[in-house]
Amino acid sequence: MPSHPPVAETGSPPATRLERLRAARTPRFLLVLVALGFLVRGVAGNWSETSAALSRLSWWTPALSFAAVMAGLGFMLLAWREILSGLGSPLPPGVAARVMFVGQLGKYVPGGVWAFAAMIELARDHGAPPRRTFSATALGLVTSLGCALALAAATLSGQILEDGWYLVALIPIIVVGLHPRVMTWGLNLALRIARKEPLDQTLGGAHMARAAGWTVIGWLVYGVHLWVLVAGMRPGGASLYAVAAGAYALAWATGILTVVVPAGIGVREGAMVIALAPVLDAPRALVVAVVSRVAFTLADVAWAALGMILHRLARTSSDVTAGQAPVR
Repeated sequence: MPSHPPVAETGSPPATRLERLRAARTPRFLLVLVALGFLVRGVAGNWSETSAALSRLSWWTPALSFAAVMAGLGFMLLAWREILSGLGSPLPPGVAARVMFVGQLGKYVPGGVWAFAAMIELARDHGAPPRRTFSATALGLVTSLGCALALAAATLSGQILEDGWYLVALIPIIVVGLHPRVMTWGLNLALRIARKEPLDQTLGGAHMARAAGWTVIGWLVYGVHLWVLVAGMRPGGASLYAVAAGAYALAWATGILTVVVPAGIGVREGAMVIALAPVLDAPRALVVAVVSRVAFTLADVAWAALGMILHRLARTSSDVTAGQAPVR
């Protein structure tokens, strides 16, 4: 089914829409400040552990780990953008980065819905209807969860998987749920419950396959970030990569399913310590978990800032081009 023209998507004429955007700037700015406040509070509350952890590692180890996190988040951006495009709302890379990563700061605010709400509002500014942004974000999250659990199942030892069997049991459910017909039915049901319009375009299998591919790559790169930290604590080389990748995947999945805890803080670290037990004792595993959390926190802020810069540069370039247009 073809998508509607831009005016139909936004549902308001340009002047009215501009007024709405101006009115929304203040609450959005306040939301970002609140999210940053909770984020800083979480880091400050564990600063003694963080500083002690960093002192036990070579300077290049956390730097390389941070670079891997930044790259992994970039692949996740490509996956989310692919899904949103497949639903009928393609966004330029800079705009997509701003929408996703500035919105994602909301995950540090207690409540579990602020990231969704912020992304929906930011994407609305660029013609993406709420139903599409909500659906793309939900599908991206479920796809990432499925890939994380599959990676954990493929790399971790039997005892750890036995303890987390209920997570591994979600894999076939997620695979079935990502079938285009099943996912469309489920998303429309969720939209109906929320009293929103149903999807007007079905996500094709090619878009879903590309999004899944980017997500898998992202998770493999995430594994590098933890592998570097684990290798900094003990020798082992490439043989530690599988354990590190699986440990982070299982820890992230555990944290994301604990929706009452903002960004899974504390839960993810505990699960990571358990998953790393075959290669690290608890004190060293906790050091790795803390540094990993700091790397992701800083990367969230860095990507949000980068998204805002890219968006501003693109808008400035567009304004300059429009200003140089010949007068007839």
